[in-house]
Amino acid sequence: MERAARWLRQGRPRDGRRGKRRAVRAAVLGCVLALMPATWMHATASPRVREAFDAPSAPVAVVFGAGLWQGGPTPYLAHRLDAAAELYRAGRIQVVLVSGDNSRTDYDEPGAMRAYLSARGVPDARIVSDYAGFDTWDSCVRAKQIFGVDRALLISQGFHIRRALALCDAAGIDAYGVGVAEPRDATWWYGGLRELGAAGKAALDVALRPTPRFLGPREPDVDLALAD
Repeated sequence: MERAARWLRQGRPRDGRRGKRRAVRAAVLGCVLALMPATWMHATASPRVREAFDAPSAPVAVVFGAGLWQGGPTPYLAHRLDAAAELYRAGRIQVVLVSGDNSRTDYDEPGAMRAYLSARGVPDARIVSDYAGFDTWDSCVRAKQIFGVDRALLISQGFHIRRALALCDAAGIDAYGVGVAEPRDATWWYGGLRELGAAGKAALDVALRPTPRFLGPREPDVDLALAD
């Protein structure tokens, strides 16, 4: 009995150490699995990220919505639209497809984006609105299937542009991305952290190819704008 008691006393610390090692291994494995989608996105999309001054020409630029503030674009969305207007003036793009949320009558993201671009010299006839771009996957699929976009420049902040490229590539669009630079403020850090979770959803979107919330018949607006 004394020998058994001594063995049990000696075994408990070893069991505790083994338990801690298992917990550490599980935590490391969880971190690796959580980071895999983000690693995949960076490996897939990073070679196609450009700055505005060296972005290749494309017939269409896709600008993704980033919210409204008092009826107008938020600063981050305004910076995306500024980049699109600059690319248009430089002759790098011919048409701007603005994709955002218009799920209710008092919230018209594409309408505000169109007005902002028009005020900065982009002709209204060269702007096409997608009113059902509720998330990045929906925007990419609709750009391809509804508006017939085959090749495009994608415009977003640096922390989001790789996800947009990966998803548009999966939707069948040959794209390069313009990553708009931003100061490292609280919004930038929040956006970067949010992308870690969004990368997992993006990986599922690529694997499962869900149907966007709204589809519909093919629209000729991009073709008409290019022919204008």
